[in-house]
Amino acid sequence: MNKHIITLLVLTCLSLNANAEDIQLQKNHPDSYVVVKGDTLWAISGKFLRDPWQWPKIWKMNRAEIKNPHWIYPGDVLVLDTSSGAPQLKLLRETAILEPGIREEPLEKEAIQTISPSVIGPFLTQPLLIENGKLDSAPRIIAGPDNRLVLTPGSRVYINNINEGEGLHWDIYRPGEVLRDPDTNEVLGTEAIYLGDVNIARYGTPATGDIVKAKEEIFTKDRLVIAPDEFISSFVPHAPDTQINGRIIRIYGGVAEGGPNTVVSINRGKNDGLEEGHVLAIKRYGRVIIDPEYKATSSKDRQQAQSSLEPGKIKLPDERVGLLMVFRTFDRVSYGLIMSTTDAVYTLDSVQTP
Repeated sequence: MNKHIITLLVLTCLSLNANAEDIQLQKNHPDSYVVVKGDTLWAISGKFLRDPWQWPKIWKMNRAEIKNPHWIYPGDVLVLDTSSGAPQLKLLRETAILEPGIREEPLEKEAIQTISPSVIGPFLTQPLLIENGKLDSAPRIIAGPDNRLVLTPGSRVYINNINEGEGLHWDIYRPGEVLRDPDTNEVLGTEAIYLGDVNIARYGTPATGDIVKAKEEIFTKDRLVIAPDEFISSFVPHAPDTQINGRIIRIYGGVAEGGPNTVVSINRGKNDGLEEGHVLAIKRYGRVIIDPEYKATSSKDRQQAQSSLEPGKIKLPDERVGLLMVFRTFDRVSYGLIMSTTDAVYTLDSVQTP
């Protein structure tokens, strides 16, 4: 009887230890933390966790709560509870006592963002990825006032066709860079360059509009795309449920290599199961080398034939160099923000489920 009890206790302890090991805490993690204005969910996660994408585990979130979370506000107190053997965060939405006699009232009621909106803000509306050929059929500017070549804010413009009920606020774009899959060379879509905004004053064929904003020079033949109502700017960092394998296809900001707070695009999207908030590991894509002492044998040739490599060639392992978080997804392409790195990030580096 005693042996059975001891065995049960051992199994229980092992289970608790396994749960605890599954969530790795920072060595000097706080027992509690008062949220302040300017905090981001990723930064707060990093105070408690070695792997910030494990936030849903320590918060005990299910899939529905990841999609529609209870947001955290400045003034909230996060308390780390380890009494059960598995760490869990709890929220105290009360006035925080910082020092004897000093209290901080939560004046700012806007929920904290997952990542800084100042970094990803321009990418929430642009670049806009257009499926192949769709921008060609979009409404287009056919004329401006007095045959003016460059159209500026305040200019009245004429559009080939916009009908009643198709929307009042439109964004102005022109075709930009074509994005291709680096492995198959397949065209994934065309990035559209955002130029400005136009409001429709009169519908019809042609329609009439007024330019209200211009980021770059606007010309006739530039295209219009209906302005979206809103974009997701707050989401919960979490790992994908399935194995994702993709590549970085572009780095933004006019730089040759990426680091923290750099925006990149990858060749995977909604069709592959990616969603806003997914965290991916960035790995240096292992190059293919020629074995300096390769000697052909039938067994080796058969093995390499199965790996699609030519005899004598070896692909080196991918090496992890950082983490990125996906913040906007299209069907076949997603945009992500590099969160941390141990080395520079380049185009063609691979991204995988961490």
